[in-house]
Amino acid sequence: MQRIRITHVILLINVGITILMMIARLGYFRNEAYLLLKFGAQYGPLVASGEWYRTVTAIFVHGGILHLLFNSYALFYFGSVVEAIYGPEKFIVSYLLTGLVGNIATHLLYYRSVSVGASGAIFGLVGMLFILGFKREARFYAGAVTGYALLPMIIFNIVYGFLPGSNINNAAHLGGFFSGVLLGYLIKPIPSIYSRTRSAFLAWRAASIALGILVLYSFMMLVFRSSV
Repeated sequence: MQRIRITHVILLINVGITILMMIARLGYFRNEAYLLLKFGAQYGPLVASGEWYRTVTAIFVHGGILHLLFNSYALFYFGSVVEAIYGPEKFIVSYLLTGLVGNIATHLLYYRSVSVGASGAIFGLVGMLFILGFKREARFYAGAVTGYALLPMIIFNIVYGFLPGSNINNAAHLGGFFSGVLLGYLIKPIPSIYSRTRSAFLAWRAASIALGILVLYSFMMLVFRSSV
């Protein structure tokens, strides 16, 4: 029986939230900024007032169909590669941690901007694959999606993000990318189930479950404690 990929689960969550937002637009939620905040967007003053969980929920919220489609394509491609190389536990830990770092950078640099999207986490995956191309443990067939092969795409996206009117959150991109590079440097490119010790595997499993619970808790806080 084929194992369910975490990448596909995240894609389904993102699509589900976008569908709910589309339904909400047909009702009372006509103000776009209010709708985004209602569904978990990040906004500096709200985060600073105690709604820290928005740095988590914003990873799964998108600003429209095109935003969702672009990020879904990137997540499907890079997520599938990273999950295949590192395994589900390391993948989910890396995805959520780099997404959080990207959103913390957003909080510091774009304090008064409403921010949504998985691009920080996706750039985290790109950072992991980029540094993997320079490690001895890299598998020979991964050359097409690691190291220098990714450099044109990375440079284009970063430069484009700085262009006036691009409306792109480069803080999330850069925060996610550099934290991904760090994680990719530290983490061995093998699934945790093949770790040398059982304790290492259990540690990765526990970390992935803990972060999954954090996501669920964050959405519960959004529903029951948010001021919006």
